[in-house]
Amino acid sequence: GAAGGFPALVGWAAVTGTVGLPPILLALLIVLWTPPHFWALALVYREDYRKDGAFDAAIAVADPARIVPAHLPEPPAGRVVVVGAGKAAAAMALAVDRAWSQTPLDGLVVTRYGHGVATRRVSVHEASHPVPDAAGAFAARQILAQVQRTTEDDLVLVLISGGASALLALPVETVPMPDLKAVTQALLRSGADIREMNCVRKHLSRIAGGRLAQACPARMLTLMISDVPGDDPSVIGSGPTVPDPTTFADALAVLRRYDIAPPDSVRAHFEAGLVRAAEETPKPGDPCFARVDNRVIATAATMLAAGRTYFEEAGYEVEALGELEGEAGDVARAHAARIQQRLQAGQTGSARGFVLLSGGECTVTVRGKGRGGRCTEYLLHLGLALEALGIAGKVAAIACDTDGIDGSEDNAGAMLLHDSNARAAAVNIDAREFASNNDAWGYFNALSDLVVTGPTRTNVNDFRAVVVNAS
Repeated sequence: GAAGGFPALVGWAAVTGTVGLPPILLALLIVLWTPPHFWALALVYREDYRKDGAFDAAIAVADPARIVPAHLPEPPAGRVVVVGAGKAAAAMALAVDRAWSQTPLDGLVVTRYGHGVATRRVSVHEASHPVPDAAGAFAARQILAQVQRTTEDDLVLVLISGGASALLALPVETVPMPDLKAVTQALLRSGADIREMNCVRKHLSRIAGGRLAQACPARMLTLMISDVPGDDPSVIGSGPTVPDPTTFADALAVLRRYDIAPPDSVRAHFEAGLVRAAEETPKPGDPCFARVDNRVIATAATMLAAGRTYFEEAGYEVEALGELEGEAGDVARAHAARIQQRLQAGQTGSARGFVLLSGGECTVTVRGKGRGGRCTEYLLHLGLALEALGIAGKVAAIACDTDGIDGSEDNAGAMLLHDSNARAAAVNIDAREFASNNDAWGYFNALSDLVVTGPTRTNVNDFRAVVVNAS
């Protein structure tokens, strides 16, 4: 309160040259008004603040500066080439640069625009995500060339995290970049899950699906931060150093399943693969993988464990739902139904309440022309479902992508507060209209309830916490 009151006194004195009763009364009013109102806000929104803190705790355990050094072996005697891709690639490279400060090394990594950090010896490039661009193709070409120039005496350290599939976009020679972009955009709108999307992308790439390992004569150590449910190394970043169990036939089946009509070059390449006129990705048992060591060093399970600890220490019962997939709206409605089921059964958790905690990666089948991502889409549908059940006032939630970017916007996600629906109705915002247009970003932006963290430079998928207060 005093911090707000003194400027009023100083301003009055500066303008009038005097300090009389009016500025003193004004300063006193500010001093007396501020603490009670801030205390009231803290009491009303304490659970909302707590959820944001839980997200911070979840991100912290996947910070490359903390996790990468612990998984590095003793520095090798020979030359080290560092390459990589993903939203965490630059931060991972920086961690290596610092941990192996006395080891001769160089290399190149590519990350999303705005996610780069400077390192001393590893070049950091930025490119587009989730739709690839020429900058990503250039970086991928340079990475492939560096790997091909290594010898059996070298070590190639590969740093892979979520986003690598789009950032290492080096299409096969018969597929031009505009066609790769077109099929990527179609997949993003289709509702295909990450395994299906990466199956298609692997079979259009000169690097993904184990092809980077195939091109490398040196020993390889790959460190992966997983953003995929189940943590399958062949799916993380489309597995550039991992055997690929999928086929051209699988890739074509994905396109048919989602009624995607690919560009002619993509269809021709896949059909050539069916008759072995185009080379398949290297499979399990291929000799090239004998010199590769693939390690997953951070997962959603680690992130969710941190979130669970945070809420339990705050006095909540946590119902851990694990890593979830499916349409964001369907997952939201299932969570609302679970909350109602517990409340009707008197299962209100601890004295403070309970939390539904989950990670994973939902999908969104885009039918409208709005803006947003899977986290805000989930929250928008959760709010509608809770309102329909008459329990919205007891619940607050956060859903954010741990990379700091939900979909293609600049927010990590959003918060659904206990009064979000009421505030929307008060200003004639119809949540159903926003939901029908896939404009979850627009809805939460209008309420000033977006969560904007900026790039976190890590990525262990989505974090969702739904807090149900006991009282």
